[in-house]
Amino acid sequence: MRFFLAFIALLGFVAASLALREHYRTDTSPCSINERWDCGIVNHSPFAVVAGVPVAVIGMAGYLLMGTLAMRRAYRLLLGAALIGLGFSLYLAHVEKDILGVWCIYCVASLGAISLLTLLTFGTIIFSRPRRPVSS
Repeated sequence: MRFFLAFIALLGFVAASLALREHYRTDTSPCSINERWDCGIVNHSPFAVVAGVPVAVIGMAGYLLMGTLAMRRAYRLLLGAALIGLGFSLYLAHVEKDILGVWCIYCVASLGAISLLTLLTFGTIIFSRPRRPVSS
């Protein structure tokens, strides 16, 4: 399971990397699909930076940490990190939907990755717990 979790973290890292590329892009965004889907608008908004650090860099660091924790089988720590990442990603989805009114396909892909990572890590912890014998 650790390799699969690390692979999902890698996919999230790639999505965050693509979002970072959009953050620094000065020409037209290739993922400007229509008025509801435009990565350029999202990644150039004031919400794309926290304390001077692009949100995509925070995501990349988080996915790197989660991939490392998965490889070390530190599933409880991984779940904690994933829950923090999921909460932040859900906040950013709220910003996209309710404030900006525009979605970024890379951000949605990252939300999918962190959601799957959270669920699978939770399942791994639950199903790897030692079972108590049933007494009769």
